[in-house]
Amino acid sequence: MHKQYGFTLIELLVVIAIIALLMAILMPALQRVRKQARSVVCQNRLKQWSLYFAMYVEDHDGRFMEGHTAQPQANRWVSALGDYYKWDDEFTCCPNATKPWIDENGVSEGAEGTNVGVTMAWGYMNQDHWAKPIKGSYGINGYCVDIQPGREPRGQASWYWRGPNVAGAAYVPLFLGAQRYNGVVDSSDDPPAYDGQGWSEGGDGRMLRYCLNRHDGFVNGLFMDFSTRKIGLKELWTFKWHRQFSTSGPWTTAGGCQPGDWPEWMSNFKNY
Repeated sequence: MHKQYGFTLIELLVVIAIIALLMAILMPALQRVRKQARSVVCQNRLKQWSLYFAMYVEDHDGRFMEGHTAQPQANRWVSALGDYYKWDDEFTCCPNATKPWIDENGVSEGAEGTNVGVTMAWGYMNQDHWAKPIKGSYGINGYCVDIQPGREPRGQASWYWRGPNVAGAAYVPLFLGAQRYNGVVDSSDDPPAYDGQGWSEGGDGRMLRYCLNRHDGFVNGLFMDFSTRKIGLKELWTFKWHRQFSTSGPWTTAGGCQPGDWPEWMSNFKNY
């Protein structure tokens, strides 16, 4: 007769407890690694977008597309760059924001008025002359267009950047994470009261379309010199969005903004 050995109930419970403890320790680290990986993928996509914008400008005598007020509507960036990105509506999305706020059947996901929209894509949308309905979670700086005279949605014609060959291009945002495919902002635009407010509120204060906590206090962006980098959310107010934009406006340290002036959800982010 041979005596058979096995685990006792107590030993099994101890092993299970150790595994659970290790999972509790490792899971946050794995989540951080996944977030960092998605941020890197996002920046790589923006680098590819820099090539698309550069190729478009090269093909059009150094000028940007006309923008969202163009007639016909084929000259918005979504369609103007369509032949370059092949209408790939995954490539138009930050990896942290891929689910469209309206599905392909026209059903809303109910993101309006909540912070859920931060991790969602605009769309599905369709316009005349678009090859297909498109979703996305990047948006162009609405002043980086060769706008038609008299069709400026905000500001004067002299505010607009018609092409990339200007002084200080490294400080002009061109294309970045956004809740709409464009926006025209000004230095007086208030920050969103909560993360994702721009989902339901357009208005004139359109900085909130870009002020999104998608990458741990940052949003990724492409600048007019075709460089890409992470942008601190409070840093958004320090760039030259249009030719008359004040980089020392009321929401900058230079303009007298204090840490306590920011909405609570932004209070721990770095000041600029």
